[in-house]
Amino acid sequence: MKSLHLATLDDLPKLLPMVAGFHSEMGYDTTSEHQHAAITPLLEGSPHGAIWLIGPRRSPVGYLAITFGWSVEYGGLDAIVDEIYIRPAVRGRGMGHDALDDIAKALKDAGVRALHLEVDSSDERAQTFYSRVRFKARDRYMFMSRVL
Repeated sequence: MKSLHLATLDDLPKLLPMVAGFHSEMGYDTTSEHQHAAITPLLEGSPHGAIWLIGPRRSPVGYLAITFGWSVEYGGLDAIVDEIYIRPAVRGRGMGHDALDDIAKALKDAGVRALHLEVDSSDERAQTFYSRVRFKARDRYMFMSRVL
């Protein structure tokens, strides 16, 4: 995983602008306080997930946030790609593909049974990208949420 580096609290100043950029790009209505509160536990070693910096540790080009759960269907620990972001200026160079491929291999080696993600059903470019990294749509299933 030469292109991925587990993020810590020391990486917060590099990470927050990218999280803000991703949330803005996606149209998420979150504040900087919300973003800070959401990622800090993952940087402090929460068992619920982790964030990896993509690219050089000193000047990352993106990040990958993974959260963990348990699946009876898949027979154990599973994970969700909660967020993946590559700075717009360097997209299309394969770094996102490599990051997802590397994290999938590392998670498999750590005993994770399945890796999931959510993609906009109208975003064909993103769907093509995720398909190239061997994610498949599950016929008959739709990811649904209830905000609490």
